[in-house]
Amino acid sequence: MTATGTAPTLVFVHGALVRDGSWWWRPTADLLQERTGVASVAVALPSCGETDADGGDLQDDASALRAVLDAHDDVVLVGHSYGGTVIAEAGAHPSVRHVVLVSSYTPPVGASQGSTMSGEPDPVAVRVDDGRVVLDGYDEASFGARFLQDADEPLQRDAFARTTSQDAAAFGATTTRTGWADVDSTAVVCTEDRSTTVALQRSHAARATATVELPTGHHPFISRPDLVVELLEPLLA
Repeated sequence: MTATGTAPTLVFVHGALVRDGSWWWRPTADLLQERTGVASVAVALPSCGETDADGGDLQDDASALRAVLDAHDDVVLVGHSYGGTVIAEAGAHPSVRHVVLVSSYTPPVGASQGSTMSGEPDPVAVRVDDGRVVLDGYDEASFGARFLQDADEPLQRDAFARTTSQDAAAFGATTTRTGWADVDSTAVVCTEDRSTTVALQRSHAARATATVELPTGHHPFISRPDLVVELLEPLLA
């Protein structure tokens, strides 16, 4: 609680090539609200087709995040994967008390999502169709095995149903700010992640204020919400 007794809000920015951030965050959101009374809000990203906009790039996603932050006075901001790049581009915001980056990035100015991922030894398979990036060759089983191997099959199936195309411009746009650098931050390294290598996670986590390692796959807020809530609780007090 703040000095006025008002609970903060948790704002969640989801990763690339998916939609419906509130669904991805819900297992943690429900447990977090039960334990702390803190409500969660998920940002709709234009580049993922979640708004009325006709596509969008990184700057459009960052603008969508800033609009959500403008509506709240006290925020713990959580970014997952590409969501960390959105947080970087959104820049400093007075409502944010802490940034949490889950299997995510702390890109310097001039980096892009594409360049950040370019050195991965086993990159996620994608293709570009009509200016939009889509997952290439995955079905429910292979998607689950790569991204959610520590979740049950119904969750894997529901997650795959929420994959989507994303404007290719979001992957090529370079950052002009370092929003993660202007506030205390915690990087969460997921040591069983099959999507983003632990080495890449740790290299970006080194720029955060603190690092926590969790024995989970790419989406701990789905597979181990208990661990994520345990991490968040002290940041919300």
